[in-house]
Parts: sequence; structure tokens; C-alpha cells
Amino acid sequence: MKTFYNRNQSPRVIIIQKLYGNFFNEDKNLTFAKHRFKKFIKDVVLGTIERDEVINEEVKNHLSEDLQLTNLDKVFQVIIKSAIFEFLYKPKISTKIIIKEYLDASNFFLENSQTKYLNAILDKIAKKIRPTNA
Repeated sequence: MKTFYNRNQSPRVIIIQKLYGNFFNEDKNLTFAKHRFKKFIKDVVLGTIERDEVINEEVKNHLSEDLQLTNLDKVFQVIIKSAIFEFLYKPKISTKIIIKEYLDASNFFLENSQTKYLNAILDKIAKKIRPTNA
């Protein structure tokens, strides 16, 4: 069942939108509106942008034989990069919560079949990056 989110409910929807604008629309003027999770959103967005090379290296290390990030849909790329950032730099957040939140947010952008594929990718990445917490 598809869950629809409005911008103000899910911080991960905002994260995906900001990162998409930065990576693919050359939107370098990032502003963060008032939101109860503003600090978290800003941290994930700016951290993902700053550590883009590290995240791309993680993708190469863990998924190179399965898929090429550049061959995926742009929204997939953004979701995978931000999820990897959280797996690496937000150890207090459970991988299950990270995956669930990104899957819920992806319903805003992707079809149901794409969400299932994304779930498999995020699960595989989580198990390789955080084997004890996956």
C-alpha cells in the first residue's frame, strides 16, 4: 500500500528534494525552512554533499558487482547516497529505521515496484556497512 507524504511530515522527503536539487539541478543555494527536524535535515543534506566521494567509494566497494550507481534513476541515487551517509555517520539510528523511513519517503517519488527494488538495495548496503546492526 502506498503512503503519501506531505513535505512537512517527513524529513527524508525534504532531504531527497534538497539533494536532488544539489546533485542534478545545480542548486547550490541551499536554504532550510523552519521544521521540527531542521538540524537533522541540514546535517544529512550537507554531510552527504561533503562526503560524496566517500559515499561513492562505499558504493564501489559494496555494490560494484551488482550495479552501477550512475545507471540508476536519479532519485534512487539520491536516496542511496543519503541512506549510506546515515548508515556511516548516524550510528544511533537503527538501520531498520533508516531503511523504513527512506522507503516511506520513496513512495512520494517512486512506483511500488521500484520501492521493493530500493528496499533490497538498502538492505544489502546496510548489512555490508553495519553487519552488527543490520
